[in-house]
Amino acid sequence: MSRVGRLPITIPQGVTVSVSNTNLVTVKGPLGELSEQIDKDIKVEIDGETLTVLRPSDNKRHRALHGLSRALVNNMVVGVTKGFEKKLQIVGVGYKAAKNGKKLELSLGHSHPVVMEDPAGITTEVPTQTEIVVKGIDKQQVGNYASVIRDWRRPEPYKGKGVRYVDEYVRRKEGKTGKKK
Repeated sequence: MSRVGRLPITIPQGVTVSVSNTNLVTVKGPLGELSEQIDKDIKVEIDGETLTVLRPSDNKRHRALHGLSRALVNNMVVGVTKGFEKKLQIVGVGYKAAKNGKKLELSLGHSHPVVMEDPAGITTEVPTQTEIVVKGIDKQQVGNYASVIRDWRRPEPYKGKGVRYVDEYVRRKEGKTGKKK
């Protein structure tokens, strides 16, 4: 039995979960509404304040979908109640970020500033010039947008300059050593 899949999901106060005939799970909460199409073989049962995800058999495909489906539904419940956020840090001389309305402006050493507009459902905050906070209710969208920002200047291994996650460890390399002839 899947360790993740067999855990019940507790539905918090103020959150409504509905499952359609086609296994479309819709979660409504104080921060918004999310829906996800779950595989037709997986069964989602709502029993009062708890939600359980069941699989029909022990074949490999059903075992794989069991934990995945439960995690997706749990992420929707957490997203509409608390939301998700990713924190990014900018390291490097002259590298900075600024917020201009719904646009994020990044100066990352390119010949031009990088201007990115926040996608629907995602907000970015810039508490300081070297910090970016990406927030939203959909965990996948938050992580994806944070990685798109990071891809503009990934941290390099010699000086560690670039955009990185706050908890990310950048493995450093030693520079050139040797005598000049």
